[in-house]
Amino acid sequence: MGKYFGTDGFRGEANVNLTAEHAFKVGRFLGWYYGELRRRNNDNNRPKIVIGKDTRRSSYMFEYSLVGGIVASGADAYLLHVTTTPSVAFVTRLDDFDAGIMISASHNPYYDNGIKLLNSNGEKMDEDTIALIEAYLDGNLHVFESNYHEIPYATADKIGRTVDHVSGRNRYIGYLISLGIHSFKGKRVGLDCANGSAWNIAKAVFDALGAKTYVINAAPDGYNINDNAGSTHIENLQRFVMDNSLDVGFAYDGDADRCLCVDEKGNVVDGDAILYICGKYMQENNALPHNTVVTTVMSNFGLYKAFDKAGINYAKTAVGDKYVYEYMNKNACYLGGEQSGHIIFSKYATTGDGILTSIKMMEVMLAKELPLSELAAPLKIYPQVLTNIRVTDKTLAQNDPDVQAKVKEVEEKLGDTGRILVRESGTEPLVRVMVEAQSEEMCKELVDSVIDVIKDKGYAVE
Repeated sequence: MGKYFGTDGFRGEANVNLTAEHAFKVGRFLGWYYGELRRRNNDNNRPKIVIGKDTRRSSYMFEYSLVGGIVASGADAYLLHVTTTPSVAFVTRLDDFDAGIMISASHNPYYDNGIKLLNSNGEKMDEDTIALIEAYLDGNLHVFESNYHEIPYATADKIGRTVDHVSGRNRYIGYLISLGIHSFKGKRVGLDCANGSAWNIAKAVFDALGAKTYVINAAPDGYNINDNAGSTHIENLQRFVMDNSLDVGFAYDGDADRCLCVDEKGNVVDGDAILYICGKYMQENNALPHNTVVTTVMSNFGLYKAFDKAGINYAKTAVGDKYVYEYMNKNACYLGGEQSGHIIFSKYATTGDGILTSIKMMEVMLAKELPLSELAAPLKIYPQVLTNIRVTDKTLAQNDPDVQAKVKEVEEKLGDTGRILVRESGTEPLVRVMVEAQSEEMCKELVDSVIDVIKDKGYAVE
């Protein structure tokens, strides 16, 4: 991760550590850089960059700043307006854009925002290009064998234009509808749109597929995105499903790239359960290449036990859907994701897609003629305790021989009945200690035993 961009883009509080000027300069770089790449390939066509945004008040500001930078550098900016992250990825790939931009801070509160960048294949931007953007933001860009304190503006007929591209979003909606291979007629479905990007898309898709659709949190006002709503506040959808006797509920986050489910009994079906249900269904239908599901190291131990019992292989990546997709792409895997609900069906999308995930879950329910509670029943989630400890040096603390010895001792004690994971935070001076075991009491006892060693060795910051 760089100075500005993390695993999910450039994110921060609007006009505090992510400003309109930052957005303008990101637009300036992208418009100029892709123009230079074209010129060096003897292509005189203008570069095209497509932009989507979520419902935060500041998203308009960042949209206009990005557009200003893009057209000032000689590229054309195409606007999808309020839409989802996966729709931007879809349109970028489908309509041959040089790059795609999503303005969103995902599940964060309204006062935060972010700039997510996608390459021409609709995949997250490569680290080399991100490094060039960061260098330009700091005024020390070196690219194409030259140093640039500033990059040139376009002039006269070279200045770019802005194009309304809402038709791209509509094609994405049509694409989602086409993936519903079963009619949803007779199913009562609840949707929690988080007052975010899904608010004007999800219901249209479920209605078109024949569901009786009930919606909450679909009245964005610029400030209420994720506010006691969506996948980070799943308890609202749980009550809604029970109060209205619904067959199933789906909750999205602010930019709708993740989905959590609620079964007909009001129980949460998280990303691990989605991977289990869809993985087993795909295995049964010979649609799971290499018989492998891609997870992150944070997936629950119970998921791996269930996969073992079902005879399904699994891979583990670092935390972040970016790393899940990279592994899937490199190894030709079709299903992967995170406990948080970022689920990637690589046959259909290059990113996590909450609405697509809910369509695929409906497919399993309808094909097997079973309620969601029965599909999830074989998966036994292990109790988990995760404690973050602030430290003076997270690398030294994690690699300390006494800490490592205690971790090994815990591993031996758990055997095949649980697991321990100790890792550094990617963004804060924290060490995260997580244990999954057969009881919460044991989890806490074992986590505390590792934390105590970190404290005794003097790494803790009180």
